[in-house]
Amino acid sequence: MATIRLGDIAPNFTADSSVGTLNLYEYLGDGWGILFSHPADFTPVCTTELGTASKFKEDFDKRNVKMLALSVDGAASHNEWIKDINETQNTLVNFPIIADEDRKVSDLYDMIHPNADSTLTVRSVFIIAPDRTVKLIITYPASTGRNFHELLRVIDSLQLTAYHKVATPANWEHGQDVVVSPSIPTAEAKEIFEKGVEEIRPYLRMTPDPTA
Repeated sequence: MATIRLGDIAPNFTADSSVGTLNLYEYLGDGWGILFSHPADFTPVCTTELGTASKFKEDFDKRNVKMLALSVDGAASHNEWIKDINETQNTLVNFPIIADEDRKVSDLYDMIHPNADSTLTVRSVFIIAPDRTVKLIITYPASTGRNFHELLRVIDSLQLTAYHKVATPANWEHGQDVVVSPSIPTAEAKEIFEKGVEEIRPYLRMTPDPTA
């Protein structure tokens, strides 16, 4: 079983899905991606998650992030489940759900944790950058649903810090002040960040969000 770490290249795969055969790299194209696993079809927490994810699709689209779910059941089961999700969550599922009956993708991404459950996936989240590297991994137990507001917040941070020499502080949200990268001397930082640099400590410098 593979172990995926931050900075690793996300393994490619081709698998059946709710919309037919799908190849991960082809699906993502030159954009970002978010892959999240579900323990099984027709389960209550997953039903709320996929309904919520559908309602957030426009927010992910704005960030050039393609959504992709996975469950260990088959595509026919997925499509029946989608009918329930649409009806009970008052939405339309608008992204693919990977079928993983043979656990091929689950094993590839280390989504099955035997001490939690020997057959069902945990609630894994992988955010994949355009260069195919894994930028974020979050693992929830099967009993805890994801917070999609937090996933969007993290993507905002990942995309900001990928293109600017900054980091984001605790509880940061888009538009708030950010931390100047420690590798940049203060004098140089003041030239780079035209909106100003506040030196709280030599190692702690703040600047307005350069994209706001």
